[in-house]
Amino acid sequence: MKLTKLSLIAAFAISAAVAGGDILPIEPVVEPIVLEEFPQWEFSGQAVLYYQTLDKFGAEDLFAQEAALASAGIQLNAKGNFDHGLSVGAQLSGLGTLGLQNSVVSNIMQSADGNLNGGAVTKLWGAWSNETVTLKGGRMELPKSLSPFAYSENWNVFKNTYESALVIVSAIPDTTLVGAWVSGANQNGVGAWDGNGNWFTHGLHSGASNLNAFNKVNGTDGIFMVTAQNKSIDGLTATGTVYYGANLVDNMMIKIAEMDGAPLPTGTGDATTILWGDISYANAGLPVTFGLQGGTVDVGNDLETTTAWGAKIGGSVSMFSLLAAYSTVDEGATGVFNVGGVKTPLYTQMILNQGFIASNADTFLVKGVVKGLGGKFIAQYGATTMNDRAILGDVDYAEFDFIYKTKVWNDRIALLAAYVNQDLDQKLGADDQIITDFDGNNVIRFWARYNF
Repeated sequence: MKLTKLSLIAAFAISAAVAGGDILPIEPVVEPIVLEEFPQWEFSGQAVLYYQTLDKFGAEDLFAQEAALASAGIQLNAKGNFDHGLSVGAQLSGLGTLGLQNSVVSNIMQSADGNLNGGAVTKLWGAWSNETVTLKGGRMELPKSLSPFAYSENWNVFKNTYESALVIVSAIPDTTLVGAWVSGANQNGVGAWDGNGNWFTHGLHSGASNLNAFNKVNGTDGIFMVTAQNKSIDGLTATGTVYYGANLVDNMMIKIAEMDGAPLPTGTGDATTILWGDISYANAGLPVTFGLQGGTVDVGNDLETTTAWGAKIGGSVSMFSLLAAYSTVDEGATGVFNVGGVKTPLYTQMILNQGFIASNADTFLVKGVVKGLGGKFIAQYGATTMNDRAILGDVDYAEFDFIYKTKVWNDRIALLAAYVNQDLDQKLGADDQIITDFDGNNVIRFWARYNF
């Protein structure tokens, strides 16, 4: 029994390792192409090659076929701007293996439609705007800065997107108000997923991907969001967000019953409410930055509310910058999460630690950045204690990331190379005695993006 529990911990760590990483891609600003025959239209895109290998805590050899994943992708964007403030947009995303699964890799990084090779319409929207108001509806990206629990993650080949209707109001000076109704989401993650289910049944923090399956996030009720962001004080950004999901747990249980062919449960009618706030300061004239974040997730149904908060402080001098961050999440029922993705909104989010920091955990992070060789070198170390894991006691998790990223060829090509080391210890007893010390898991990731 003990060996089974220990193997489950190792399997959880591996699933976190293959569930992606929060390395921010370099996205060069590329002027869109405007054809003389179609002056109202702008066209752009990107081509991506992505490779990752991991030794699965010593179970595989790095760069062996069984340990490696890869995807090649191409993404095409079109945007039309018309009279009276009207605009439309579309995005086509294609993903494939280039045949590498036959001899070089054993899995893919991301799937467009649940298969090794396929395509998806990842954006399709229409909008109207004037000087102070924008109305937009359809398939689109949502930014983490304004939607921290349902946002488009940019660590993988392509970002996940949402089916949503939103209104943006900027009539108040230095203030942005956003109201949204989110009805569907595709899924970011590593590998392919058949798309049957929703973000909850799919599994938080360790899921696969399907960019073509826009599942309902909360049945026919959807999720409502209101965000207010103010920048009245120079360098200070204050953001507050409220999510409301009617019958969220009921709809999840109904979906599970439908998938299992079981009788539909009787619901409670309880709603879900998420409150989240963030205050950050960054002034170009001062070398110090700081931030505070926190909030609650209340899903009703006599389930315990999740409370989380975090803080960060940083500074920069010349080509060097440093950051220290802390987060704590209590043992509430849900932890913190991202609908449609695998990451968290926490300051301590690293490349692969999302499954360890999201619930009943305390995390410290230190990060250093040095500019050099035409790019940036980033080194960061995080230490997490997962508290009171039932009879397993505390679990200590540590991660070290070393990253280099740069842009070449007139900034049209972005390159990234990253190394990740994960260390996992299981503790038991009042004296925190380590009873299991797993071999470190090593991960290497490369990608290249050509923007056109």
